[in-house]
Amino acid sequence: MPADPREDATIRAPVNESVSETPYTESSSTATPLNAAEVLSVTDEEKAKIVEKYLVLPDNASSVSGAADSNTLESGKNDMDPSVEGSSISIADDEESYQGPHHMQGGAVTEDLYRWAHHNRPRRPRSESMNLPISSSIDMSTDRDLMKQPGGFRRSYIRNQTVDQGKVPPRIMLTFVDFLMLYGHFAGEALQEEEEEEEEADEESAHLDRTIPGLAYGYEGAGNAETSRLLQDTQVPCKTIPRRMHGEASVTEAVLMLLKSFVGTGVLFLGRAFFNGGMLFSIVVLSGIAIVSLWSFLLLVKTNLKYPAGFGDMGGILYGPRMRNAILFSIVFSQLGFVAAYAVFVAENMQLLILSISNCERHLSTGFLIFLQCLLFLPLSLVRRLTKLSSAALVADAFILMGLVYVFYYEIETLAKHGLADVVLFNHNSFPLLIGTAVFTFEGIGLVIPITESMKEPQKFPRVLTGVIFGIMILFTAAGALSYAAFGSKVKTVVISNLPRDSALVQAVQLLYSLAILLSTPLQLFPALSIVERGFFKKSGKHDRRTKVGKNLLRCVVVVVCEFCAWLGASDLDKFVSFIGATACVPLCFIYPPLLHMKGVAASRREKVGDMILFIFGIFCIVFVGAQSISSMLEKSEPDKGVVCIPRT
Repeated sequence: MPADPREDATIRAPVNESVSETPYTESSSTATPLNAAEVLSVTDEEKAKIVEKYLVLPDNASSVSGAADSNTLESGKNDMDPSVEGSSISIADDEESYQGPHHMQGGAVTEDLYRWAHHNRPRRPRSESMNLPISSSIDMSTDRDLMKQPGGFRRSYIRNQTVDQGKVPPRIMLTFVDFLMLYGHFAGEALQEEEEEEEEADEESAHLDRTIPGLAYGYEGAGNAETSRLLQDTQVPCKTIPRRMHGEASVTEAVLMLLKSFVGTGVLFLGRAFFNGGMLFSIVVLSGIAIVSLWSFLLLVKTNLKYPAGFGDMGGILYGPRMRNAILFSIVFSQLGFVAAYAVFVAENMQLLILSISNCERHLSTGFLIFLQCLLFLPLSLVRRLTKLSSAALVADAFILMGLVYVFYYEIETLAKHGLADVVLFNHNSFPLLIGTAVFTFEGIGLVIPITESMKEPQKFPRVLTGVIFGIMILFTAAGALSYAAFGSKVKTVVISNLPRDSALVQAVQLLYSLAILLSTPLQLFPALSIVERGFFKKSGKHDRRTKVGKNLLRCVVVVVCEFCAWLGASDLDKFVSFIGATACVPLCFIYPPLLHMKGVAASRREKVGDMILFIFGIFCIVFVGAQSISSMLEKSEPDKGVVCIPRT
């Protein structure tokens, strides 16, 4: 608005400032365009400084502001202890220093803009006006929620003590929650629900007491006043969670997250897998699958370092949308395959548990128990916020660890008492089933990219991954060999079924392990349901009831289909697991990574030949192992006599 020359006013010219303070370049007076993310990152104080440069202010406006600041400094030096550097107390009347635009024609029209710029200028509200020396040992990021967590004050004390000793303070991190958030970034894909992001953003903006449309969204710097809490809530929209994890995880934390990714229920299937392959053949094949999987993982990491995107997005960048859709389909297929296999696992365990507790008087079929699980998972599948699953998943990890420890203890005790069971070095009848189960056990590629991106030093991840893979290779080989050596040809598909059913401790292990799988299943469903939902629906259902209902129905249909597949494969769980490993896990592990690396990274002929060899190996596994698994499931066998239960006398 041009100034009236008759009024005693001057136009303040824009002052060149650094790029970090304003969205202007130093060499140009024109504004640099900002995208939505950059606008959200600019505080109201910075916006007010930008706006104020182009406002028509009285001559004494700047002098009033400057005098106020000067008086504040001087009074602080006189009133406070001079030995305390930088300490001051400033209390200024906001309305007294405000100069409105009423000295100009039509000033009342823009009075709200002037008042907003004045209220949001850089200043200290009374609740934050005391500037005392801030010790570096105080963690300014600590908020109420973190302090409420168990051990919150202890972590704060340890951090402050470390800083006082001149050492680098440890990063305060809820490791399990960070690991849980990786499922919202599964395979590098942003899977957080759009309406949940909007809901949390609405919660953030609900505290606003003043904004100007187009200038402020109210995320920072809007509303600090005398009524502000000293420890603010730090609710961050879901969309920012993955960014906040980037560049923070240490090597130790990456190792722990990788162990959580790979060590799970699959280890319980290895005893039967060793029976299918034979002791010597199984050890060789399992070690070979581990090395080939590591090779494939490293190829994916190298590709991701050059093309920092999700698994599917890298396929889209290098090969187009069809490759992206194929990768996402494989992710969905593998996750739903895991859920189906786990449903059968839980049904068999609960069947044995009920027989043991009821002294063989009550027998429930696996089909009925799978149906009950379906009823449980239907409402859980509608959960779209990962943090709501954190407690259940944490309990599940604890139960799984307890179950594995007891199984290993009982197997070692059995070997010590009875010696080596009947084992063979090579089983020529069912050895292909071992390959599919081994791939199923080592499948963890979906979390490789998120863990890489979460590390402070991503270049160290290949060494970390190599060490972890060799460690779990030894663990899995020992677990399978131990189960097969202890029980021989009588080893069950799930080794827990070999434990004595009349023991109260065994019953407790069966119950806890079944509960662990039930609690972790929603976490396995989350990536698959999110990808399927985004494939069918392009917009949020927050403001569209029909879209919301459609999304919920789609999730329910996916769960029902998954449980139906579990019912179909319940009679031959070991063959079903091998089929899932060959058809769902092999493409993710042995086909897509070499294709991406060959197109985007491989420069030498040697690298391309290696990628092609791995690709051919993946095709062989799908065709040969998949066909053998299907043939084994379809071939006629003796009728299932059910579970043999001997009543206690």
